Amino acid sequence: MITQFAHGTTLRACLPVAAVVGCVLSAINEGARIVSGPAGWPTWLQVGLNFVVPFLVSSYGYLTAAGTAHR
Repeated sequence: MITQFAHGTTLRACLPVAAVVGCVLSAINEGARIVSGPAGWPTWLQVGLNFVVPFLVSSYGYLTAAGTAHR
């Protein structure tokens, strides 16, 4: 599973999911702080995590489903 992830097997399927979910989460969670004025680095770190976490979760689901399909 880790070698498939490292070789970029999940990129095509999981990047669009992470982009959509990350935008929605960022708008909900940090949108007011970003719009109201200068956002500091902690806010931008949280925005980044809003994209990384959905990517990792969807990659895990993709690889788990692919692994059970081959068994």
